[in-house]
Formats: sequence, structure tokens, C-alpha cells
Amino acid sequence: MFTTEYRDGLAELLRERARSDPRVVGAALVGSAATGRQDRWSDIDLALQIADGVDPDGVAEEWTAWMRAEQDVADTLDVRGAGTLFRVFLLANSLQVDLSFWRHDDFRATEPGFRVLFGTPNPATEPNLPDPAGLIAMAWLHALHSRSAVARGRLWQATIMLDGLRERLVSLACLRHGLNPHQGRGVDQLPTAELDALTATRPSAVEQQELRRAHNAALAALAAEATRHDRAHAERLAPALRALAG
Repeated sequence: MFTTEYRDGLAELLRERARSDPRVVGAALVGSAATGRQDRWSDIDLALQIADGVDPDGVAEEWTAWMRAEQDVADTLDVRGAGTLFRVFLLANSLQVDLSFWRHDDFRATEPGFRVLFGTPNPATEPNLPDPAGLIAMAWLHALHSRSAVARGRLWQATIMLDGLRERLVSLACLRHGLNPHQGRGVDQLPTAELDALTATRPSAVEQQELRRAHNAALAALAAEATRHDRAHAERLAPALRALAG
């Protein structure tokens, strides 16, 4: 397990490397370190603005080679969003290091928590929030497969489908309360009554009767969420959700 001293030392080393790399013309802290919420479990999240005319992927490869030479890198994961490469490093001591390589004209705050270290970012954009209608549709799709999996005796598949349904319920609830709806980041800040309703959607065992109970609780929660977001949409869905009850 990494220590906070190790993490903070590596974070400072990365910031120094950014300042000394002529291809990097801006840098910003992202996430908990940018908002003062960093704790024992926080990772390193550094956004880099690459000079105009320089290929960010080339810079990423050189930084990756340096990370592998200087740190004990267990694995990496690449995620791309809006043309930006987010390279996630998993170190052997379990520290996560997120380095993002932004084209010059794309470098900007896209969510709360973006503290500029140097350089000039472009104007910030609004956070990319999921569409409630899309979340509701994915929820009922998971409910369809949950019902059929339970009926067929495919209990682990049913469990996975219920997990997907619950994930959309969490996102819908977080959207209503102005919380981060992505990957459960805001769920622990929901009111106790709403968390209690979500608890009822979790099966206590991979067993047909218990999965059916959790499935029906999740359908009730979906009907309630749909009503809170769009009453007309909820009324159209109501007959189908009743038919999905097991």
C-alpha cells in the first residue's frame, strides 16, 4: 500500500517534469487534490496541455516510458474522451496515477475540480451529465433481462442485470440532487430515505425468491424515479413496469 508521503512526492515530481517539458504549456490538478478533499486513498490526477502543433500521443508515449523507468508500473489503461487521451497507471503499491494529454485548444475544465498550476486554459464547459431519459431506458432494459434471467434460473445473470438497473437508479437520484451521477461518486451524499430505498433493491442472496423480491423493489424505485424526472414519461412506462413485476 502506498503512503501519502510517497504519493505527494511523486505528484511533485510529475509537476516538476511538466514545468520542464517544453511541449507542455499548461497543467492543472483535477479531482480531490484540486478541491481540497484529498485523503489517504486519493490518487494523482494531472491534466497536461500540449503545445499547439505537437502530437499529444507522442508526448504520452515518452511520459509513459519515463514512468515505467522511474516507477514500478503494474499496468496501464487508456480512456479517450472528446479526443483527449487519459492514461491511467496502476503502480505496484496500488497507487493510481491519471495523466491526461490535452490538445492545446481543448485544455479546459470540464467538471468541478480543476486547479490550474500554470498555463492558460480555454473557457470551461458545463459538466457532461447523462440524459435522464436514456438512464430510464437502460434501467427498464436491465429489468427486462433481470426478469427473464430469474425465470430461467440464471441467477448470476439476474444478479448482474439487477446491478446494472441499480446503477441507473443511483445516477437518476444523484442528478435530482445535483450530485455527481457518474460511477456512484455522489451516492453516499443522498438522503437516508433514498439510500434505504436503494438498499431494498439489493438481493441478500443469489437465490430465486430473493432475486425476484429485489427485482420488484427495483421496479418500484424505477417507477418513482421516472415520475420525479418526467411524469408523462412515467405514465407511459407504468403499464410495462407493472407487467415486468415477477
